Amino acid sequence: MQNVPLPVVRLRRLRRTAAIRELVQETRLVAADLIAPLFVKEGEGAPEPIGSMPGVFRLNLTDLVAECRELHALGVRGIALFPVTPAALKNHNGTEALNPDCLVLRAVRAVKATVPGLVIFTDIALDPYTTHGHDGILTPDGGDVDNDATLHVLAQMSVLHAGAGADFVAPSDMMDGRVAAIRAALDAAEQCHTGILAYSAKFASAYYGPFREAVGSASAAGTKSLDKRTYQLNPANRREAIADALLDEAEGADALMVKPAGPYLDIIRELRDSTSLPLAAYQVSGEYAQLHAAAEKGWLDLVKTRDESLLAIKRAGADLILTYFAKDVAKAL
Repeated sequence: MQNVPLPVVRLRRLRRTAAIRELVQETRLVAADLIAPLFVKEGEGAPEPIGSMPGVFRLNLTDLVAECRELHALGVRGIALFPVTPAALKNHNGTEALNPDCLVLRAVRAVKATVPGLVIFTDIALDPYTTHGHDGILTPDGGDVDNDATLHVLAQMSVLHAGAGADFVAPSDMMDGRVAAIRAALDAAEQCHTGILAYSAKFASAYYGPFREAVGSASAAGTKSLDKRTYQLNPANRREAIADALLDEAEGADALMVKPAGPYLDIIRELRDSTSLPLAAYQVSGEYAQLHAAAEKGWLDLVKTRDESLLAIKRAGADLILTYFAKDVAKAL
């Protein structure tokens, strides 16, 4: 019997033309996948550029609202607000966080009044308000963050944010039990419609430096390298990250987040396979800054690497991506 050669498997047939490649593309990024992190400042001054984050600014309330209008018109459906608290309003316990007329609450009200269709996520943590730069109330000896004392403040913050109009509160503190405490407080305050996007797998990462410059938490604490390893996740621990995230789901989170995104694609993928909840990933300030820095050196193409990085995050399993590229990507799309 004559030997018949096996047919060659020609996968390149699906890559032959641009039209074919587009037809069979598995992962697509759309503007509605994106959440734009925005920094809001006091006063009426001009936008303040953030040196380590080209194209990102601290905005006054008027400019913030204008930016939100533009983002919404481009198809971006969500923003994450981060206040730049004046040094004079910071103290050891971060009490400005519970001021019912603090900056972030005024920002929420202003955006909701003008762009009601935009989904607002607000950060629930104390680091923008404390002189020491940590995410909660310190223990009496100052050596660590007091988990349970912090929960009481986070719950009160969440009720205030919900009352101002936040669609989702987003606890980024990594305290044990904070999702359950916040859910109970919101429900008791008749804010059961307010969602919780939990920073569920937030790692003690070296990629946060530019963000701390943006909100002033690094300079306020007198250090560029705050040690938050007693509450943020060890970058070496995959199983612990998944366990932490699934605890947040069990406590009542409506959506989960992995932060940072790019260095933790394996965590995004495994968590996507472990939960049916919406999954967000935060492409953090350091990820944004390094692409800009390499592009400024002429080492990388900014637009191509930007788009590839976001596609990778989406391909890994993220439904939503917090990224400082949101506006530029929405324009390109």
